Amino acid sequence: MAVTPSNMLPLGTPAPSFRLPDTTGKMVDIEDFQDAPALVVIFMCNHCPFVKHIRLGLADMAKDFQKQGVAVVGINSNDVANHPDDSVDNMAREVRLAGYTFPYLFDESQEVAKTYRAACTPDFYLFDKERKLAYRGQMDDSRPSNGIPVTGSDLRAAVDAVLQGQAASGNQKPSIGCNIKWRAGNEPDYFKR
Repeated sequence: MAVTPSNMLPLGTPAPSFRLPDTTGKMVDIEDFQDAPALVVIFMCNHCPFVKHIRLGLADMAKDFQKQGVAVVGINSNDVANHPDDSVDNMAREVRLAGYTFPYLFDESQEVAKTYRAACTPDFYLFDKERKLAYRGQMDDSRPSNGIPVTGSDLRAAVDAVLQGQAASGNQKPSIGCNIKWRAGNEPDYFKR
């Protein structure tokens, strides 16, 4: 299993726009969340062991955020021709199994992942009310084999700060996970193997 870290997009970066289909084919636009006090964008997939490791904690954390009015969206940008476990049908199945209450979108062209400079799954981005990047990096210190419980502590602290009108801690650690599965010839310049 190849381990890839986040690219750590510069704080203050405006949220790149997206308009992508969810698992039912309904188009979801970033503007759909314009009234939310914060927006969490997660690049994720179905088959990655790092995502599987946090999936139930992620589902619970997203529900907590949504109760506070925070918008949460998951985006799968993997090449499904070579990774059929990440197909839209399997995404819909994963929504049911994991209990995700947020839209899970498919970035077939991989262009949205490129605009976010996403590198791994999971990769987390938190934008404030003005849709400026306030946090990027890991959900917490838990990994599939380190025995640390999944709590979401890093991302939860950042969301709490943003909701209180404060800056998230400057101590932001990159997320670690599987690399996004780029289609051959579609790898972005920033992608490091």
